[in-house]
Amino acid sequence: MQAATTLTPAAPATGAARWTGRVLSALVVLFLLFDGLIKVAGLPVVEETMAQLGYPAGLGFGLGVLTLAIALLYALPRTALLGAVLLTGLLGGAMATHLRAGSPLFSHLLFGLYIGLMAWGGLYLRDEKLRAWLPIRR
Repeated sequence: MQAATTLTPAAPATGAARWTGRVLSALVVLFLLFDGLIKVAGLPVVEETMAQLGYPAGLGFGLGVLTLAIALLYALPRTALLGAVLLTGLLGGAMATHLRAGSPLFSHLLFGLYIGLMAWGGLYLRDEKLRAWLPIRR
């Protein structure tokens, strides 16, 4: 019989680390709100971009609603982990789309990676339970 594993408490984040996490998370939420709102509004640039990426017309609205829902989940402390997981999936799909479309590497294809790193980094710095669950070992 194996002994039960317990999580060791993570070192509390310093004030600077916690604020860095909050700022990173706020930037991610602001980006998601902007992205979701322009899609829900049905701006012509969204339809043009969706067509260039090979998606049918009208798909932007649903993606906008999904993006806004994920932004809300990520912004709320109780559901931030679920939001980060769902955001990772959304960003993976965006990266796959840009790979298939032959988009530029650093400005388009890897943009999802940049946002994902900011989201997870921000959550890691501001959430003590996540740091205990995924400790960085020395």
